[in-house]
Amino acid sequence: MTDRLNVTADVREDDEFDERLTTEIVLSHFGKHTLDELQLSDHMPSVRALGCVLAYLRSTQMNGLERLNHLNVYSDVQYMRLDINTRRNLELLETMRSKEKRGSLLGVLDRTSTAMGKRLIRSWIEQPLIQPAPIIARLNAVEELVKNTVLRSEVREALTGVYDLERLMTRIIYGSANARELRSLCLTIGAVRPIKEALKGAGASLLSQLEQDMDPLQDMESLLSSAIVDDPPFSVREGGMIREGYNPDLDELKLDLKDGKGIILRVEAQEREKTGIKNLKVGYNRVFGYYIEISRSYTGEIPPHYIRKQTLANAERYITQELKDLETRVLTANERSVALEYQLFTELRSAVAAQLTRIQKTAAAVAQLDVLVSFAEVSARRKYCRPEISTDGELKITGGRHPVVESLSDAPFVPNNTLLDDRDNRIAMITGPNMAGKSTYMRQTALIVLMTQIGCFVPASEANITIVDSIFTRVGASDDLASGQSTFMVEMSEVAYILNNATRHSLLIFDEIGRGTSTFDGMSIARAVVEYVANPKKLGAKALFATHYHELTVLEDELSCVKNYNIAVKKRGDDITFLRRIVRGPADDSYGIEVAKLAGIPNDVVTRGKEILKGLVEAGEGALLRPTISAEELPEDSGQLSFENAALSALAQELKELDVNTLTPIEALQTLYALVKKAQNL
Repeated sequence: MTDRLNVTADVREDDEFDERLTTEIVLSHFGKHTLDELQLSDHMPSVRALGCVLAYLRSTQMNGLERLNHLNVYSDVQYMRLDINTRRNLELLETMRSKEKRGSLLGVLDRTSTAMGKRLIRSWIEQPLIQPAPIIARLNAVEELVKNTVLRSEVREALTGVYDLERLMTRIIYGSANARELRSLCLTIGAVRPIKEALKGAGASLLSQLEQDMDPLQDMESLLSSAIVDDPPFSVREGGMIREGYNPDLDELKLDLKDGKGIILRVEAQEREKTGIKNLKVGYNRVFGYYIEISRSYTGEIPPHYIRKQTLANAERYITQELKDLETRVLTANERSVALEYQLFTELRSAVAAQLTRIQKTAAAVAQLDVLVSFAEVSARRKYCRPEISTDGELKITGGRHPVVESLSDAPFVPNNTLLDDRDNRIAMITGPNMAGKSTYMRQTALIVLMTQIGCFVPASEANITIVDSIFTRVGASDDLASGQSTFMVEMSEVAYILNNATRHSLLIFDEIGRGTSTFDGMSIARAVVEYVANPKKLGAKALFATHYHELTVLEDELSCVKNYNIAVKKRGDDITFLRRIVRGPADDSYGIEVAKLAGIPNDVVTRGKEILKGLVEAGEGALLRPTISAEELPEDSGQLSFENAALSALAQELKELDVNTLTPIEALQTLYALVKKAQNL
């Protein structure tokens, strides 16, 4: 359906909602005679569920069901499968830590101008397509918008004047919209017209289709612009909403409100002319209302239909039926005006609600165009390329970049290539130190594939992307204390889910497997997983596999579809520099101790770690580690600075004797410079 429904309904017995009853409810609601017309003849469980939902809504919502006027038969085969772990690990809509939009793929791609577009782009990111035709249609539209900067600018500017048509229509249908919202609808209709005009020359089929789907709604705009004032009040019960000239009766009532004094003067002139009494006056007080006052000298000339109401010292006051009618008219003009305005407003709201289908179709077209323009704007600014859809199972990316990392950093992003296929490059085994960029590289590959399948350009020099039916990721793990699962158990559960649900057309991202148990157990499990994924008779999926188990790199010699890659590192003495470049071949070292040093581990620990590593290497594989020095032999306070050295002691003494309060700024700098030179010469 056009709207997603999250409904909690009472569970009922089968005979209360049998197929005949639910079918009747569904057909009646959509105005059809057979389920074939709704493409539901082969979906009886869906018909039963839909019938129950409609019955529930009828009994609880009472109105507004006319918004549900179209059915889309949803199937899993239409969209890429993305489980909760993949959505979280790839940070599609929000970051893992702060749960913020900034730092996510959505934060990079969302340059939409309307609320409708912002909702739709989230849906597109969560539901990538897997059919080539609609993907190519989106890419064609984005390409035209990228190349035609004038068209893109015109559409973006016009979209800024578009209000949330979907939310406006919801409020209109439910009868809760006020005059301001009808005015917003009117302005939005006016903004859609230049968008439709701009798209008339578009070459992409999807853009042409969106132009056709946009109803100019000129009749609605004309009606609303003639009826609603430019700046209507918030309340619909206090008047001031309807424009002058829209309704003659309302105009007359408003005239009575504005010209009450003038009406009295006109009545006074008319009565003087009729009676010939020159000093006749029409007045008003709260006791008698409107009255006619005549001096006693004209008592004999009083018309018979005048009714005496009050006697004064020098005059008499009278009323007439005509004057009482006028009083009622003037005094109730405001009340009747407000009531009539509300009546006219509700008629307008109902007239707009009757055009729901036309407006919904236009809203859907505007939302799609907004997302496509957003894709084009980001692609043009960040120099993304158009990906080509591969039909031979090859996933080849040249100069690929991570869209989010690139957008958040001012430093140039180091691009990398990716090659996966169904033959000799099914699995890329990636080794290298932590912090070098393995996770970034694997995630950027997954994001480039996903961006292709939502119809967006991708951050790369070239990209030839095969369609995947799902992306699975196993990245990091932590204890799940609520369910009593350890880190390793969580990791294994994720791996099990992937292996049980992936197909040969899936893309798998494994960032370390087997770290939460013993070395031999972990390495054995990791190897078994690689062999299972690589075997086309068991799974045969494409995979990026990052590991610190260097022993697994021998699989390249044993399995023809496995290729080794590593993150290039430059080492100078004890210091290392991450080059962020993916190169062929296995890594020569994990550089774990060097990374620990970069993280701020104390020098004593780093030094001791190197001694232990040296002993382990010399002992040989499988031998027990015998430390070169026992814990008792370690210095007790090797991290403290000692001044036993004579030169150091002299320098320390010089520092102690220095009185900084007596130094001028120039002298302080000169003294500091001299002390530094002495320290460097020690």
